[in-house]
Amino acid sequence: MSTIQWFGIGVLILFAAILVLFVRRALVVRVRGTIKLSFRVSTMVDGRGWSSGFGRFAGDELRWYRMFSFALRPKRVLSRHGLAVESRRSPRGQERLALPHDWVILRCTSHHAPVEIAMAESTVTGFSSWLEASLPGGSSRSLAA
Repeated sequence: MSTIQWFGIGVLILFAAILVLFVRRALVVRVRGTIKLSFRVSTMVDGRGWSSGFGRFAGDELRWYRMFSFALRPKRVLSRHGLAVESRRSPRGQERLALPHDWVILRCTSHHAPVEIAMAESTVTGFSSWLEASLPGGSSRSLAA
């Protein structure tokens, strides 16, 4: 095979991979209850470690999918039970480069470990409603101001 044929095969594989990413994204976001959501996957360096993706509410779970991934399963799952918002703040420092200016960062505590998620200011109300909604007799949580 010539170099041009190998180059053509490489370009074809690249286009196929991009097509798979778009199809996966369409499958994830076609269901109602999907929001744009960034998740802090690493806290090694202050202000860094944010990964963009989509959150999908499914019953008592918030399932987070990376935006650029081939996986059909969520990367992280947050259960409503045991999840509480500890604090709320605007992006600062290097976070302002990674996140849109109108987003809010929520530091949450859960049974497993503290997590930080970021979402649009307009989405926080829906997240708060989902978090506070529980079966009768469930515990009540409040969103920190």
